[in-house]
Amino acid sequence: MVDVLIGLQWGDEGKGKIVDYLAANYDIIARFQGGPNAGHTLYVNGQKVVLRTIPSGVFQEQTLNLIGNGVVIDPVTLKEEIEGLKRLGVQLEGNLFISHKAHLILPSHRALDAASEHAKGKEKIGSTLKGIGPAYMDKTGRNGLRVGDIMAPNWDERYLRLKSKHMDMLRLYEEVPEWEAWEADFFEAINYLRSLNIVNGEYWLNDQLKQGKKVLAEGAQGSMLDVDYGTYPFVTSSNTIVAGVCTGLGVAPSRIGEVYGITKAYCTRVGSGPFPTELHDETGERLRAAGHEFGAVTKRPRRCGWIDLVALRYVCMLSGVTRLIMTKADVLDDFEEIKAATAYEIDGQQTEEFPFDICDRNVVPVYSTFKGWDTPISSCASTEALPETFKKYYSFVEDYLQTRIQFISNGTGRDQLLTLF
Repeated sequence: MVDVLIGLQWGDEGKGKIVDYLAANYDIIARFQGGPNAGHTLYVNGQKVVLRTIPSGVFQEQTLNLIGNGVVIDPVTLKEEIEGLKRLGVQLEGNLFISHKAHLILPSHRALDAASEHAKGKEKIGSTLKGIGPAYMDKTGRNGLRVGDIMAPNWDERYLRLKSKHMDMLRLYEEVPEWEAWEADFFEAINYLRSLNIVNGEYWLNDQLKQGKKVLAEGAQGSMLDVDYGTYPFVTSSNTIVAGVCTGLGVAPSRIGEVYGITKAYCTRVGSGPFPTELHDETGERLRAAGHEFGAVTKRPRRCGWIDLVALRYVCMLSGVTRLIMTKADVLDDFEEIKAATAYEIDGQQTEEFPFDICDRNVVPVYSTFKGWDTPISSCASTEALPETFKKYYSFVEDYLQTRIQFISNGTGRDQLLTLF
């Protein structure tokens, strides 16, 4: 079976640490969507490591790692990431595999991303400017280049054809970065990519499943950024919910097993877009400072607010979440009062459904309030040591979502993870 781990908010839920923890129980970790705009942060031997494209199982020597066909790959970023891991003593020659159907991000994709976002002015969607959107546009437009294409004898011709198309598009913009200077690093990285384990991903993975191997599919970003079901148009360019596993790895729906959904004990968002529970006051600043809420890749300050149970129940429904994981519970240690949104008020009417037009309507969260806890969660070595006020908080979350919480992360350390069942 293929178990799945996804974020349930707008990303940054702490997926990297949880995958790293769970990886010991799996033979294969497989990334199924997204690109280098998503950074999974892990702390290994006290050192902070950010993975952008490589699955988070690389620190488990026995675990194989697959970058699936649903991922878009920037060869330059991938090369830098691999070399950085080698400097930490992590060798990937035998345990990193790349689907030959994964699409490539070209330098001109990054240029288009930057030019397009700049041209939007105040209507910016908050792109990370990594070329993700334009690469997925070429994929759906049937113009894209895939990893397998770099082995073709006419690779140069294919590259120039797509580059020419992009240059025509870039002429429509007033402000364009000096992107052609990026090509030298790109071609060097393409040669590097040719030396890696490029496989027929869907056959490779299904053969592993036939051998009885256990697979964990690792999602990037968060469910509320799903291109179909997120806060459109302030979304990413791929399917971040569980449905994306089947198309992003080439496995049948019947192969899906447990679905782990990760949520912070509060809520954050990077970039533009609706955020019903966002706090624009001192409390929001306290959350940002206590949680060190700055993007792993972009370094941008994250917007902060209380947990949104309306949105969480919505995405749990979409993905069939079977096990919840709550991260950063310790960030709330010093708060005298904790809130959770249990409904929205729109035009004077209350609803517990996530609305279609959340971007254009005034959505006011309706909160339930909880007393804070005096005992630092980070000091708790067992679930029995957790304060009763915190137990009341997470039990309420479980009841509202009708899904049990299996793990609670109470610190950045790999060992700071409490098991409830």
